[in-house]
Amino acid sequence: MNLVKQDYFQASKEFDFDATVSNAISGNFTAMNACYECCDRHAGADAVALIQENADGSSSRHSYAELRDQSAQFAHYLTQQGVQAGDVVAGLLPRGHALVVTILGTWRIGAIYQPLFTAFGPKAIEHRLQNSAAKLVVSDAANRSKLSDVEHCPAVMTVTDAQGVGLVSGDCDFWSALTSLSTDFEPVLRSGDDPFLLMFTSGTTGLAKPLEVPLRAIVAFQRYMIDAVGLRAEDSFWNVADPGWAYGLYFGITGPMSMGLPVLSVAGLFNLDRCLEIARKYNVNNLAGAPTVFRMLIAAGGKVADQWQGQLRVVSSAGEPLNPEVIRWFKEHLDVAINDHYGQTEMGMVLCNHHNLEHPLHMGAAGYASPGHRVVVLDENFNELHPGVPGILSVDTEQSPMFWFNGYKDMPTTAFQGRYYLTGDTAELNTDGSISFVGRSDDVITTSGYRVGPFDVESALLEHPAVIEAAVVGKPDAQRTEIIKAFVILQEGYEGTPELAEELRIHVRNRLAAHAYPREIEFPNELPKTPSGKVQRFILRLNEVNKYHEQQAAKQAAC
Repeated sequence: MNLVKQDYFQASKEFDFDATVSNAISGNFTAMNACYECCDRHAGADAVALIQENADGSSSRHSYAELRDQSAQFAHYLTQQGVQAGDVVAGLLPRGHALVVTILGTWRIGAIYQPLFTAFGPKAIEHRLQNSAAKLVVSDAANRSKLSDVEHCPAVMTVTDAQGVGLVSGDCDFWSALTSLSTDFEPVLRSGDDPFLLMFTSGTTGLAKPLEVPLRAIVAFQRYMIDAVGLRAEDSFWNVADPGWAYGLYFGITGPMSMGLPVLSVAGLFNLDRCLEIARKYNVNNLAGAPTVFRMLIAAGGKVADQWQGQLRVVSSAGEPLNPEVIRWFKEHLDVAINDHYGQTEMGMVLCNHHNLEHPLHMGAAGYASPGHRVVVLDENFNELHPGVPGILSVDTEQSPMFWFNGYKDMPTTAFQGRYYLTGDTAELNTDGSISFVGRSDDVITTSGYRVGPFDVESALLEHPAVIEAAVVGKPDAQRTEIIKAFVILQEGYEGTPELAEELRIHVRNRLAAHAYPREIEFPNELPKTPSGKVQRFILRLNEVNKYHEQQAAKQAAC
């Protein structure tokens, strides 16, 4: 059915969210707004929307009603600046109150929110802002200086610190600007196919690629929270992923808020003591994050086991394959199942070991297709494979009503072959219907839960005057899954000293991101190449994999 504007708001109040948004999936829902779905519709009875833990130890709680009013004020500010529905507003902000208001206010006017991870350097920020044509960037005092090195930076709104420090000449102060504005602003309605998020995903042959997330994806995000994360109204839920990335933004903010549940937001550096303190303070019983976080907890051993025994009900892992030893440790020491989930920025989570759906547990498998998705394994001719044969992990888009990715923004892609979307990963179908992740089919590096495109790192290295050529690969690592290793050919007159290696590491870290610098740098005389001159990263990567296995075998023999 097609609903007119007033009918939409009434229907959202009277009917279950799943039922209303299901119309958007089928193309029948012509009116939607992300701020209404994730805020306004939950604003009664003073329901808590955000629990904020600050780096200085202070904390605050914010209701859906408060966020509704503040997002309306921000919406008024945006319209005063000429920002309209369909425009992009970027946020270079840490976890916190201002971030959520920025996101909701952007959505309220029908505009598109673009996250900028706070660990990004000027180069990574510049590429994303220029590509998105953002009309405004909201930053904070700690990150504002990065924007000074960005060419053609749009207008900036700054969240100052408690003393009002951090404002650059020409900027607008965030909270001061909102104070005098009206708290009434009716959400601007869009169609289910209109975008509400602009994300970037790492690539192997170019800079990070933009993709638009349509409003109808909200229902897929919510179903993941219910079916896979097993989120209940009575849970104390904490997704430790940063909202500058897809998993944190999709499932740390959008998903829980679409259900009207509180978001636990923890600012500051993540470390073991802080993790234990927050989990104990809020009695967290539903935890989500990357295996790197869980390996850190395991390394602490008895300290974690003593404090968390019997507290956690469910634990969800995403971002990289979950190691079997992590599964065993959590079951043995904390008596809780930790379930592996698989997804991408392009499509959310489509392969999960579900907490809220009964199914057999296949040790080592990434899981089963999420409801609304048909996930298959294809051969090189795009034929579906039987169990036990490795192939290309893919989604049958014709039989996946929850699948929302339509391609990269203003860019061609070979990811779609007929009815199938090819993930670029290798997997194997099991006889029980589960699917096991085998590995990446391309050169994207997974390090500590982050996906890093080698091209970005190579480009940053080539900006240094000492570098004439560079190749970057992932090197296996027990703690981080992979670390970034660079092979660098130097200009004449430079020597590959430890001092130069450190200089290059700092250069990449400052220009690109804190997680995307090469921890190891090697200075070979030449790089392996095809006859046409293309660098063969796979040879370098294979050599690193072989050396890693030899080292592991030597350690076992020594024991």
